[in-house]
Amino acid sequence: MRRSERLIWLPILLLLFGRGLESASNYLIGLGSYDITGPAADVNMMGYANTDQIASGVHFRLRARAFIVAEPRGNRVLFVNLDACMGSQLVTIKVLERLKARYGDLYTENNVAISGIHTHAGPGGYLQYVVYIVTSLGFVRQSFDALVEGIEQSIIQAHDNLRPGSIYVNKGELLDAGVNRSPSAYLNNPAAERSKYKYDVDKDMTLLKFVDDEWGPVGSFNWFATHGTSMSRTNSLISGDNKGAAARFMEDWFDQNSSGSMSSPLSKKTARRVSNIIPVVEDNHHQLLELASSFESSSGKSITRFMSLTGRVRSALRQADRPKFVSAFCQTNCGDVSPNVLGAFCTDTGLPCDFNHSTCGGKNELCYGRGPGYPDEFESTRIIGERQFRKAVELFNAASEQLKGKIDYRHAYVDFSKLNVSIPKQGGGADVIKTCPAAMGFAFAAGTTDGPGAFDFKQGDDSGNAFWRLVRNLLKNPNKEQVDCQRPKPILLDTGEMDKPYDWAPSILPIQILRIGQLVILSVPGEFTTMAGRRLRDAVKTFLTSGASKEFGSNVHVVIAGLTNTYSQYVTTNEEYQIQRYEGASTLYGPHTLSGYIQEFKKLAAALISGKSVESGPQPPDLLSKQISLLTPVVMDATPIGVKFGDVSLDVPKNSTYKRGGNVTVVFWSACPRNDLMTEGTFALVEILKGQDSWTPAYDDDDFCLRFKWSRPFKLSTHSHATIEWIIPQTAASGVYRIRHFGAAKSLLGSIKHFTGSSSAFVVA
Repeated sequence: MRRSERLIWLPILLLLFGRGLESASNYLIGLGSYDITGPAADVNMMGYANTDQIASGVHFRLRARAFIVAEPRGNRVLFVNLDACMGSQLVTIKVLERLKARYGDLYTENNVAISGIHTHAGPGGYLQYVVYIVTSLGFVRQSFDALVEGIEQSIIQAHDNLRPGSIYVNKGELLDAGVNRSPSAYLNNPAAERSKYKYDVDKDMTLLKFVDDEWGPVGSFNWFATHGTSMSRTNSLISGDNKGAAARFMEDWFDQNSSGSMSSPLSKKTARRVSNIIPVVEDNHHQLLELASSFESSSGKSITRFMSLTGRVRSALRQADRPKFVSAFCQTNCGDVSPNVLGAFCTDTGLPCDFNHSTCGGKNELCYGRGPGYPDEFESTRIIGERQFRKAVELFNAASEQLKGKIDYRHAYVDFSKLNVSIPKQGGGADVIKTCPAAMGFAFAAGTTDGPGAFDFKQGDDSGNAFWRLVRNLLKNPNKEQVDCQRPKPILLDTGEMDKPYDWAPSILPIQILRIGQLVILSVPGEFTTMAGRRLRDAVKTFLTSGASKEFGSNVHVVIAGLTNTYSQYVTTNEEYQIQRYEGASTLYGPHTLSGYIQEFKKLAAALISGKSVESGPQPPDLLSKQISLLTPVVMDATPIGVKFGDVSLDVPKNSTYKRGGNVTVVFWSACPRNDLMTEGTFALVEILKGQDSWTPAYDDDDFCLRFKWSRPFKLSTHSHATIEWIIPQTAASGVYRIRHFGAAKSLLGSIKHFTGSSSAFVVA
């Protein structure tokens, strides 16, 4: 059978046998996932603003995970969850441009949300405002391109996988994955308000279970509040932190518990399935033609023969067409929530830090939060990730409430630097105040117990000091109006009024509501604290269920998708703002920022209920053409005389045997990982011997147990090493193994040459 005939027959067979009868489902659902790891060397990591935290390897890979929910002939919404620190306005702008070129007006700023999990272990340099890229030496094109490309590819997968299906929602408490890292600020909220809640952080996880009419479960997305700071500010390996780990655990769990019936279209397993389809079709080609011609006769015998034969073909096609399972652990109002659940302690004395300021002897540098695996941050990441994963599995298995109803959305851009906000007065009426141009307080520089700052800054500082005011004034001296507007925050950086060489902070922010039946997602471009998130959720839910519309009953699920579409730091309550902990000092637009959000989200909710449109608002700037990058490129890679790229520098011992739980370490002569990001590939691979001479992949650098570490002997050296560490899982099969390394080297003339290397064989007993 010629290739051209195959291309004709495959879509015909899919049409005839692939989908069955028209589904009675209300929705079409599609999910997708793609690699966004980016440069694993030389680039400053986004999150801690620590100039010494430079990427030098991979703990496990980062991914963009997307879902689309559509009415068959109506609206649709698209949500993308990133294993990245946060959404970026510039990334969103460029992704939307690509979607418009590919799909027209099907996906726009109105119905697309792109959200970050807030890992602090991903490459930075992909945002467009100065204050967020200064530690990465400006804009990093590789980081940016990896995100934009990966997001687009995840969306293409989700779009191409759209099929009839159902969505179920479930909610439950997860008690041991987050604590409040600024309890003194939380306690400044009204006692009556605090008494309505059992905990000082949100413990609820809200999960969506996606079920394809034909294939069954195909994915899950959940929202739970805890920071991506299990990995510390000294870590240099790219990692999705606890939420990325949880996603990896759940996808593996589903693959293992579905007997291998779900697997990635890019995997070797699926490649074999696809290769097996064509022979099935070829072997039965002539019989299919003969039987198809007699199908209309409705002969019972012909129909029986036809269905028996085509059943084999359909079965083969179904296996290749089966979508992979996608699980995402999304971020919500995590602003004051830490995964370091053992508490914060002084590294010098071992005693708890000062309650009000998180200091040790008046200094903030020694106060660190401890995760459940302390002092091993990898173990803390695993534990917090596993706790979220186990709760998600519980909710997934028990999910029974089906989402039903309209798909709808509203979106607006709002200038938060000068927003008129109506503040109700106790005796009736209201005062109208303005929010402020963005500014960061002195306590911002103190950092948090997840990542302390330096010098003499401390949390809870509402006055500042003369020396740092002098330093501040060299950059921008805030005027009296700005000082009064931001009070009691003492301004350290007047970022909203700094525009050289271009804008230091955003002023125009996107706000968005996505509706899927009785689920409402509030997309916010920042980190809401626990109580700030509660107030926003409650205000929107009360508005939607107040009787103004028959669309919503009392059973409305409202979730906040934090760090979505762009980033504008923190949002606290007014009461928390007065305390000026880190979160209050990082609430950019002044003490009434939260009131502004609540006011504007009520407008979107009103439009959602009435079916009316909203004004789009002022467009945010596209600053791509103004970006400056000071990151030096890779000049060249080299090895010592007599050594080739991929050669082993440190091998496993001869005839070595390891037990499960042991650590196998191999060092290779290598080259800079920026030469090839190995997107949807791997820098490191563990292979197991099958038979006499067949090596089969077992683990790669997307697995939690395998670490790829890259290093130079000194900063400008052309020589480098790749250290690959395999912590042998308890589930690893006994057998003969080897470790392989994949890389790419750059010559002085700029050409890129790929190489591989292999360790000696060893035994896992």
